Order: sequence, then structure tokens, then C-alpha cells
Amino acid sequence: MPLARTLAVALVGVEGRLVEVEADLAQGLPGLTLIGLPDTSLQEARDRIRAAIVNSGESWPQRRITLGLSPASLPKRGSSFDLAMAIAVLAAAGVVPTALLADTVLVGELGLDGRVRPVRGVLPAVLAAAAADVRRVVVASANAAEAALVPDVRVVAVATLRELLDYLRHGHLPARADAVTTPAAPLAADADERRELDLADVVGQPVGRAAVEVAAAGGHHLLLLGDPGAGKTMLAERLPGLLPPLDREAALEVTVVHSVAGVLPPGCPLITRPPYRDPHHTATVAALVGGGSTLARPGAVSLAHRGVLFLDEAPEFSTGVLDALRQPLESGRVTIARSAGTTCFPARFTLVLAANPCPCGAPSGPAGRCTCSAAVKRRYLAKMSGPLLDRIDLQVELSAVTRLELLADRGNIEPSARVADRVRAARQRTAARYAGTPWRTNAEVPGQELRRRWPPEPRSMRPVERALGDGRLSARGLDRVLRIAWTIADLDGRGRPGVAEVDRAVGLRLRAAA
Repeated sequence: MPLARTLAVALVGVEGRLVEVEADLAQGLPGLTLIGLPDTSLQEARDRIRAAIVNSGESWPQRRITLGLSPASLPKRGSSFDLAMAIAVLAAAGVVPTALLADTVLVGELGLDGRVRPVRGVLPAVLAAAAADVRRVVVASANAAEAALVPDVRVVAVATLRELLDYLRHGHLPARADAVTTPAAPLAADADERRELDLADVVGQPVGRAAVEVAAAGGHHLLLLGDPGAGKTMLAERLPGLLPPLDREAALEVTVVHSVAGVLPPGCPLITRPPYRDPHHTATVAALVGGGSTLARPGAVSLAHRGVLFLDEAPEFSTGVLDALRQPLESGRVTIARSAGTTCFPARFTLVLAANPCPCGAPSGPAGRCTCSAAVKRRYLAKMSGPLLDRIDLQVELSAVTRLELLADRGNIEPSARVADRVRAARQRTAARYAGTPWRTNAEVPGQELRRRWPPEPRSMRPVERALGDGRLSARGLDRVLRIAWTIADLDGRGRPGVAEVDRAVGLRLRAAA
């Protein structure tokens, strides 16, 4: 047969698009032409697939070969098309039967010796195949566990091109490759380390502990401001341990992002714990929100999707990097435009900013060694712009830990497990209230919806009115206070926020004591 078709998948952001690979063998000078908007790595596939076919014991057709990738208007990149192109060429040459190819997606990179190497983005590729009602997917053995996360799709895992050819010809594989089942969901790789971090290690700081608990229960963004050694980093690092495990839908969302980014931990196909990212303050805009040439790749905000993004020493980040967070904080996604197209990544994370009150890093207060002037302190903190801070729900100042607190008995300090139980119960109340809506946490609900459908008690808004009247609270801040008040009510088991909850929410919003 001089013409054959196979199926592959192209990635656009975190979504897979089915691609038809056509191979035409015609009379003429031997050679291979690749069409359909391929990138450089795809152009190099011509030599890879030829060497892999020859080294697998097959003959390379001495014909004029044209490989077309359709739809032609969709940019294709990466080496995941190697397997589909090699089988298309062999099927067109008549050495491979085509009976199984119409209902099979092929995803994998070929080595020159015929080995099938793993590629990134296998999970969204298999999801795209399932959405297109394709029920068989061929992947590298190393990608089998990831591919098997998608139900009702048969995963055929192969280690070499020769194994795949034997499967297409005879319908069977080695027992190792043909028995792929969905694995038990393990923890994320960094979750094992974070399980050792407990709130019981944090001395004092009742305001900080309360703010972290509210942030975990409602998905609120948090600013921790205080002297070095006050416990800002310790509190932020223990926040993920308070969050409940991801449900199946959220776990797949998170795993897809990590798969596309190529950072899915080996042996850990499904991420069930909320991710945690803490980029260095030298990170660029592209590293934080995503970027790259042609089509963009996800950044730290997307890798922290459904988890925590912690920016330690936030004023040390460049102003442009910090301001780039404003759009994902508001919308829960990142949209990046490039010459090859526009890419959208999910970015629904909890942001935690930590900052010293001045650049010198010395303790402040009457007994402190800080000599920074008020102007220097204002200039330093002004690196976190007003529009960015207006999007941070909780803003608290931490005082220095006293000598008595350091020497006191720590046996009565609440551990993370107890706080996590309250957070879980609060989230269950939140989920029951917002059942049938697209919102999961209080931080996601639009302010107008809260005021219209879930208003607080009638006289509870007096603290907010005072803050609005003296200019300490903006219109956006009003919405933030309502969301925080609902989270506090959920933690306390109350049906709706009252004066006490709203007053406490105003305090947590305006850096006052809780």
C-alpha cells in the first residue's frame, strides 16, 4: 500500500490535539519530505526513524516518501511523533498490517537503535485520545504508569520498535508490556519531605498560625511581614501540610501540568498532594508565569496549581516578576501569546509572600539594630506594588519571638494534624454551600455573588464600613474581607459570618492582630 495513516497527538498548552500522520510512497528519487508545520526536532526525526527502522531489522523503503501531519495549520513540536511516523512509513511500504492502526494512537521518541524513549505530556495525550473515542494507545514502557491513569483506554507499553512491530503483526507482546494497570495513587515526590514539617515546630506567633489556618481553609493569598527569624518561612512551608489531598479531578489537572512540563516525578504517576513551589528571587517572568520560544511551557505558578506558591524575601524579586502575578491571581489561569499561537495554563494556587520590614535584615523595635530610615523601609516594601497587595487577602505582621516563648514548654502547641482536621471540616462546609457552582473555595467566589446569595448577618458590616470610610479598605478589599469572614465562619462551624467574624477578617486583612 503506497499510502498509510496513523494517529499521534500534538500538545497545545495542557491540551492534546489528535494529529493524523499520513505516509505516501511514490516513484522518484529516494528521500523523505516532512510537511505540516513541523519544528526543528521534528525535522530531525527523519534521520532518527530511518536509523531506528534499519537497526530493528527492517528495510528502509527506497522511494520518495512524503510524511504529512494534519491538521496542517496546527504547529507540531517535539519528538513524540517518531513512533507514529515510523509505523506510517512501514505500513505504507506494506510490511506492517494496518488492521490496528485506525484505532491506535502512537506516542514515543525513537532512539537510533530502535528503543522507544519516554516523552513528556503523555497524560494529556491519552486524555485527548480518550476524548476522540480512541481506545488504544502505544507508549514507551517508562510512560506506561502515567498513561494508565486514564480509564477505559488500553495502554500498550513497548520498549523497542521491534516489540511494536511484533504486536502489530501477531497481536501479542511480552507479558511485561501487555499487562498495564492503573497504579495506586502515591504522594507527590516533595510531599514525603513536607510530611515531616509540623506547625508544632513554630514557637509563638498566634497571629501567623491563625492566618495560615485561614489561608488553608479558604484558599486565600497571604502576606507575612516580620523581622528575620520570626517564623515566616516556617509557617509558609507548613501550609501545604494543612491542605486536604486532591480529589481525582484536581489530581489529574495537577498531574497533566507536571507531565507537560516534563517534571513528573519518576514512579509517581498521579500527584495526590497539593504541590509546593518556592522559586528563588532571581527567577524571571518566564520562569514564574511560563514562557519560551514558539509555544510556551508552564512556569512556577502553573506547577503550583491547586497548591502553594511561596515567594520568600518577596521585595527581592524584580517588580516586573511580581506584577506578572496580578493576572493569574485574579483569573486562576495564565494566558501567554507567542508567534506560534496562544497558550493557556491553569494557575489556581495559594500565594504566600514573606518580607522583612527593611532591606538590612536586622531586628527592628526598641532593642533592635536596624538603622534604616522610614523612607528606606517604604521604598523597600513598595517593590510589592499596591495593585498586587490589593489582591492578597490576608496581610499580617509577625512580631519577634520573645525569650520566654523560646524557653517555654512546647507540649501544648497545636500540631499540623489537628489544624488540618479543622481545615478539612471547613472545606467540607464550603463545598456543601457552593454545590452546583464552579467554585471550590471561598477565595474563588466573586464578591457580588457573596453579597447577593450569601450575605453576612445584617449588622456585621460595621467594621467594614469604618475601614471603607477612613480609606483603609478598597472596593476589592471589601470582597476579600467577605471571603475571609466566610472562611472564619466555616472554621468556627457557624452558618454565616457575624460581627466577630467580620471584625476578625478586617484585622487579618489590614495587618492588625487577629
